[in-house]
Amino acid sequence: MRIDKYLWCVRYYKTRSIATEACKKGHITVNGQDAKPSREVFPSDKITLRKDQIKYMITVLDIPANRVGPKLVDIYRKDETPDEAFEHLELLKLSKEHYRTKGQGRPTKKDRRDIDDYTIEPEDDENTTE
Repeated sequence: MRIDKYLWCVRYYKTRSIATEACKKGHITVNGQDAKPSREVFPSDKITLRKDQIKYMITVLDIPANRVGPKLVDIYRKDETPDEAFEHLELLKLSKEHYRTKGQGRPTKKDRRDIDDYTIEPEDDENTTE
C-alpha cells in the first residue's frame, strides 16, 4: 500500500491529498529515508512523521484494506512516540497564554508602553572620550 494512503487509512491525516503534500514536503520518512507519496509500506516498516510540531514514530503492524475506524487503528500500527513530544506541545500552548489572545486586535497605547519598558536600551558610557 502507498504511504500516503496508509497514513490516511490509519487516521493520521484527514485526506489523502494532505498526506501526499506532507510526503512531498519531506515530513515523512520510512526506515530513515525520505518517502515519496508512492512509496510502498510493508509490515515492520518504521515510519517517522512530523505533524503539529510533534514527531510521531510508528511501526506498521498490518496493512488495512481501507480506512478504519478510530477504535481499530491500533490493530494496524504501533505508536512509539515518546511522551516528551506531547509534553513539549503542552508547554508551547501554555507559553502562548501570556500574550494577547486572538481577536483582541492591535496593542493599546498602554500595552505599547509596557512593551517599551521591557526592551533594554543601550546605556551611554560616561567615560568615553571623543
